[in-house]
Amino acid sequence: MAKNDFEENGSDSSFGLSIGDLMASLLLLFVLLLAATLLNLQNQYDDQLTVAAKYTEVKRNIYDELHITFQDSLSSWQAEIDSTELVIRFTEPGMLFDNNQSNLKPEFKKILASFFPKYVEVLTRGEFKDNIEEIRIEGHTDSNGDYYYNMKLSQDRTRSTLEYSMAQLPPIAERDWVQKRLTANGLSSSKPILDKQGKENKQASRRVEFRIRTNAERQIERILNLQ
Repeated sequence: MAKNDFEENGSDSSFGLSIGDLMASLLLLFVLLLAATLLNLQNQYDDQLTVAAKYTEVKRNIYDELHITFQDSLSSWQAEIDSTELVIRFTEPGMLFDNNQSNLKPEFKKILASFFPKYVEVLTRGEFKDNIEEIRIEGHTDSNGDYYYNMKLSQDRTRSTLEYSMAQLPPIAERDWVQKRLTANGLSSSKPILDKQGKENKQASRRVEFRIRTNAERQIERILNLQ
């Protein structure tokens, strides 16, 4: 074998070894980066599970307290509590408003005078107060008539409900807290109540709801932004 051939082959071998070391180093770096990424994702997932578990418990506790507070009145008010959505739903349209009118009927005023101060008292308790993002008063119509007319009607009705409800509160420290979270939302016929056959129950669709939104989503977003 010629000397030059030996030197050339030796040079190729050293070059190949250097490339191999570089590839191995890059592979190790990739594995480490992948492991760090997976660990970060796992930590995010665990944090989200923790927040979800906390707010599931908060929602359950709010429902329990609302049920204890109002269980003796729901039947006479023609109302119900939805535990999954934290909604108190007034379901008898004949007790709420006259047809095509936004003024509260005397019977609904009497209900709100009894209901709303107790409702606020529950929601402003220390274990719940900091976890509530919004208290939504929602007005719903059935699908009869023009959608835009029903939108205005439902908005007017929720505004009347909000104004009368706020008027029932004494001058308490929590009044400002309530005002910052209480909203009136007219939804026209966009969320009808359906029967088991999927057909609209028009009487049930004409309703007023008090809905609670917790700040679980905001807490999860805050956790993700801190990662």
